[in-house]
Amino acid sequence: MKLSDVVLALEEIAPPELAEDFDISKIGLTLDLENDIQKIAVALDPTKYVLKRSSEIGADLLITHHSLIFHAVNHINRSLADILKIALDSNISLYSMHTNYDKAKDGINDVLAKKIGLSNLQETEIGRIGTISPCSAETFANHVSKSLDTHVCFTGKKEEISKVMVFGGSGFRDEYLEIAKKNGVDAYVSSELKHDIIRSWEDILLVDATHYATENPGMEELCPRLEDRLGLDVEFIDHNPFIKIL
Repeated sequence: MKLSDVVLALEEIAPPELAEDFDISKIGLTLDLENDIQKIAVALDPTKYVLKRSSEIGADLLITHHSLIFHAVNHINRSLADILKIALDSNISLYSMHTNYDKAKDGINDVLAKKIGLSNLQETEIGRIGTISPCSAETFANHVSKSLDTHVCFTGKKEEISKVMVFGGSGFRDEYLEIAKKNGVDAYVSSELKHDIIRSWEDILLVDATHYATENPGMEELCPRLEDRLGLDVEFIDHNPFIKIL
């Protein structure tokens, strides 16, 4: 299949115009080798391990959530050079779908909400809001941990949880928590919780479920969608950073 036809399908799944302004020039084909596509690899990050594995399975295209190059590059270090060499030597094109896939229907946040078991979903500007059977804060945090198979940390003074907002990735920002507050949310699930947010939002249960665990399920569920749509072999590559907890 032509690479251009695969790109059209990806843009139907996650339209580029949904992306945040800072993301516009950093999504889509980040390495375009104009190659025919017979096998696709999918992962959260374009790490060296992921590129090596993509090469081993004979992938022609690697689709990731995070882009290999996010900021302007004036110097290519050894790490980046090694990754690019694998891609070039193995003829693997690279495609990134980031904030556009966060917002898209059945994208990162819809899958995250489903994994946690939220009902009555409603969209926000980028996250999702839904409901669960009322439970204690600790019970809910434990449920998130088990649902996403990850450690969590949580804080906040909410005692009963029934309305929840989820935001895959680094979503502990005031502007998004304001949306949660306006919608009467009891708990907010995201990652990369910072001290100032903890101090400013004590009236909402804040659950940090790690960047990887909140976004990875959405990339994994992309695989069967692509197989059905394109009729190609699609393989998911899991590369969890495995943060150690003492």
